[in-house]
Amino acid sequence: GLFPARFPKYAADFGFGDRITITELLKQQGYKTGHFGKWHIGPKKTEVDGMYGIDSVKVIGKSRDVTTGDAGRDDDLYSAAIDFIRENKDGPFYVNVWGHATHFPVNTPANLVAEFKDVKVERKDFSPTMQHKVDECLQIGGDLDESMRQYLGDVYQIDQNVGRVMKTLDKLGLRDNTIVVFSSDHGPAPVVLGKKGARKYSNNMLGYAGEFRGGKHTQYEGGTRVPFIIRWPGKVKAGCIDSKNVCSFVDWLPTLCSITGIKELPQQLYGEDVSDILLGAERLRTKPLFWKSSATGSTPALRDGPWKLHLPRKQRGEPELYNLSADPSESKNVAATHPDVVASLSRTLRRWVVELPDDYEKLGGGKQE
Repeated sequence: GLFPARFPKYAADFGFGDRITITELLKQQGYKTGHFGKWHIGPKKTEVDGMYGIDSVKVIGKSRDVTTGDAGRDDDLYSAAIDFIRENKDGPFYVNVWGHATHFPVNTPANLVAEFKDVKVERKDFSPTMQHKVDECLQIGGDLDESMRQYLGDVYQIDQNVGRVMKTLDKLGLRDNTIVVFSSDHGPAPVVLGKKGARKYSNNMLGYAGEFRGGKHTQYEGGTRVPFIIRWPGKVKAGCIDSKNVCSFVDWLPTLCSITGIKELPQQLYGEDVSDILLGAERLRTKPLFWKSSATGSTPALRDGPWKLHLPRKQRGEPELYNLSADPSESKNVAATHPDVVASLSRTLRRWVVELPDDYEKLGGGKQE
């Protein structure tokens, strides 16, 4: 069985290339496939069994639902995924579990918040990149300690639910031949959201990206660096922290195909096979990484080796270039002193941008998918 906890939101990040998905390729290898929780890879009409090669599609819960009672807001979707695993324990399976925590709004049941009743927030414990979020929380009337307890309680229900899945795999005897991947689709969300300003429960959005600048809605490292934890007994070394290799979920399609013996892949893939890195190798990746939201005028970014380039929005302003090996917090723009790097990376990034769709199907409220 194969169980990735979460993947990036946008369909392009699956490594679609010629519009072939990993689930379609795995189905050809005899895998049963399931998806539980958020969707975000197509309009509502695509939320049906069989879409993208997914046998069972269950879009459970809404990220804007307010949680009531004692249960964590993702309990139901994890239960559905566990049922799917039990039903398919005798054959190979692949499962997406895409939870809502810690998506806005964070309104956590009291019993989960109580687990952190003794937490006291000390501003000095956080890097400068977090201080504006602390300021905004206080400015809109939040109690810093209580807001952090709310956020931690929402994280805690993720821990509990992931633990339920892990225990299920262990009890079914699937531990040794199941790859478990835990990740996220972006960094922590802002407290005050642009033109929308402060909303109810905004003060609870206290996710922390450490030294990294930005978060959700940005292409800075605080938005694009995400957790990536793998359990694969006997294959991925337990307790090992890899702080050198650079990978992305855009690599997941060619990597899983390599692991499962799938040979025929689409020609146009932005990801690369990083199965050797998962197994302990150290090497530079061979392909650059690209980022851009679905808004057609949004700012694109590229990483190639140590360099991170941000093009200005709609060509207004100046490009930003950072050397992440020396400046991971993207605090010093060195574009002016490295015009050759800016020129080269800009050409690569613009060639990628022109391949993207000119428009996206809009859902309710003008949201794009």
